[in-house]
Amino acid sequence: MANLVSTLFMLGLCLMLTISNVKLMAQGSVMGETTRFYDFKVQTKRVTKLCNSKEIVTVNGMFPGPVVYAQEDDRIIVKVINKTPFNVTIHWHGIRQKLSCWYDGPSYITQCPIQAGQSFTYNFTVVNQKGTFFWHAHVSWLRGTVHGAMIVYPKNRVPFPYKNPYQEQIIILGEYWLKDLQQVEHATLVSGGAPPPADAYTINNHPGPNYNCSIIDVYQLNVIPGRTYLLRLINAGLNTENFFAIANHKLKIVEADGEYTKPFTTDTVMLGPGQTLNVLVSADQPVGKYSMAVAPYKSGRIVKYQNVSAIAYFNYNGAESNCSYLQAKLPKLDDKLAVKTVMDGLRSLNQVNVFNEIDKNIFITVGLNVQRCHSKTPKKNCQAMNNGVLTASMNNISFVHPRISILEAYYNKVNGTYTEDFPDAPSKFYDFVNGAPNNIPYDTESLNGTRTKVLEYGTKVQLILQNTGTVNIENHPIHIHGYSFYVVGYGAGNYNPLTAKFNLVDPPYMNTVGVPVGGWAAVRFVADNPGVWYMHCHIDIHQSWGLGMVFIVKNGKGELESLPHPPSDLPLC
Repeated sequence: MANLVSTLFMLGLCLMLTISNVKLMAQGSVMGETTRFYDFKVQTKRVTKLCNSKEIVTVNGMFPGPVVYAQEDDRIIVKVINKTPFNVTIHWHGIRQKLSCWYDGPSYITQCPIQAGQSFTYNFTVVNQKGTFFWHAHVSWLRGTVHGAMIVYPKNRVPFPYKNPYQEQIIILGEYWLKDLQQVEHATLVSGGAPPPADAYTINNHPGPNYNCSIIDVYQLNVIPGRTYLLRLINAGLNTENFFAIANHKLKIVEADGEYTKPFTTDTVMLGPGQTLNVLVSADQPVGKYSMAVAPYKSGRIVKYQNVSAIAYFNYNGAESNCSYLQAKLPKLDDKLAVKTVMDGLRSLNQVNVFNEIDKNIFITVGLNVQRCHSKTPKKNCQAMNNGVLTASMNNISFVHPRISILEAYYNKVNGTYTEDFPDAPSKFYDFVNGAPNNIPYDTESLNGTRTKVLEYGTKVQLILQNTGTVNIENHPIHIHGYSFYVVGYGAGNYNPLTAKFNLVDPPYMNTVGVPVGGWAAVRFVADNPGVWYMHCHIDIHQSWGLGMVFIVKNGKGELESLPHPPSDLPLC
């Protein structure tokens, strides 16, 4: 009874927070579930941070944006009105969009962007999902400021698989640039070289006292001694994977990417962009002020990182207001073992018994490339190594976004927008990690194309994602739209089917997997959601360089296995 009362209290609190964060237009019962309505006004706002002021793009003037609250199987209707001069779309990261591919959100994949002064209404149901998700812009680098949490609670009277926490808090890890993000992305792509590092890391938009003009620009979570708190961690950053820790406190992981896990306790977690973790933290230390710290995971050898940590306060009630904080101990910035230890500890809460018979086995290399310079101004446009141009690829093909959405082209049978020849394996095999061709730029060039892989409905798919050392080995957070997948294996070096160890009993069920530095990851899913689904690296500069591809899943039999017709207000290109 106590657990039920606590659960109902938390749901009531979340509904009140929803009303305060965003205009809740109406609620109505649909087949025993709830429909929740939201208005998202995409608009610019002037903010002052790190001793400088600038205009940023926000939703409803909030950064991070409003929280979307729901329960499992609720219907969500969000009217997005674009009041900026930029193109906009919204992606509901981790939501599988069962039979609602039109509302997935990646620009030129499932829809054309919402143009200035226009609107589009997203309408989807959170089918059989609960947990911590987030929404974000899926055009250019607008995601840097246009993002927010999406929290989906279990159905009424369905408890968490752990003791109810006293309180919960959303913790969004981000990055902040002094320059306009659109300009940073454009300048980077024009240069042919690497992007500058972020000027600061942030925790709920606050950089903390390590940065200029930020002594009081600090997020603080006040806690009661003896209580346990649920922290919903979201990495909404653009280009950096981050370690997170709380000084002298353990983090008990109970959920990853919106799926319950067996409890696993650790000192530190690492989240790549697009990943979420729920952790329980007990306020069991002496009364005081403890730091929550964020620092980069430097998985790339030649990548430049911001080397100043973001700090927030985990503050006990009763602590002196002017007391100093205890610093958190983070791993070395290139500590691959710390990352592997957490990944090793992630297991599905219950036994799942993943399928053994595979219909389609696809081997995909992921990594960076260098193109030859064809510019008449190489000093300006060819700033990669050996006067080349940086790109990225899957199976040595750099993805090129078309000018209309692939979903519309597929549905309307428009020729010339994409091809259906994404290969099941790279054109040649070699020592991907240690012996990759590195005579830059002559042996590292990739092909360009808008290539897709077509899957029959119900296909049992295994993907082997292989990191390459062609230019630089680093951790790649690979996200698949429209699906979660079982991470059945991963390891260092080149994938070898004879020695690879798989877990088909209780692997974690995720939507974004970090392909290890100089290693591989194996995932499995059933292609039972018809539509067009983007798979890409969630490091935005890698996505901009072409590290992505598209799956087309064909219709099955009948309405419940078929892509519905497009909405009437789908934006035009």
